[in-house]
Amino acid sequence: MQQMTSRRAFLSARIRQEAGPIARPPGAIDHSFPQLCTRCGDCAEVCPEDVIAIGADGFPRFQPTDDPCTFCGDCAQTCPTDALNIDRLSDWPWRAALKPESCLSMNGVSCRICQDNCEQNAIRFTLLTGGRAEPRLDAALCNGCGICPGLCPADAIALERQPEAQMEALQ
Repeated sequence: MQQMTSRRAFLSARIRQEAGPIARPPGAIDHSFPQLCTRCGDCAEVCPEDVIAIGADGFPRFQPTDDPCTFCGDCAQTCPTDALNIDRLSDWPWRAALKPESCLSMNGVSCRICQDNCEQNAIRFTLLTGGRAEPRLDAALCNGCGICPGLCPADAIALERQPEAQMEALQ
């Protein structure tokens, strides 16, 4: 076992500050977003899943916690500028990335919270000996909704930006 997560840490229900290094909400283009966004906060107010939060700099940011982004487009439709565009929602470059060595199931603790909450069925577990189970990610099914990193008690999942060539292969 590389890293053991204590029962106390598992049961403490600690609150995560960030889901990852993602700065912009779905539908945004990183390079022009700061110039186009007026920091009005309308996108965060209208988001039904509450996955958009206002950062310390006043800009909205993708920050899922208990609910996945459904890519409904409400944020883009309410945006008074072109900072968020509904046509760019399908170009979301973020996907889940597993860190199996940190996974509770790989360390003998029964946990399947990521699999149980993945509406895309992108995360599955393969049983191993010794009461362990290895998480497996089907990248083609993952849509980057952000539910799994927000719920994982061991920080064994993060969202990572996929290269454009890899994104084209997934679509």
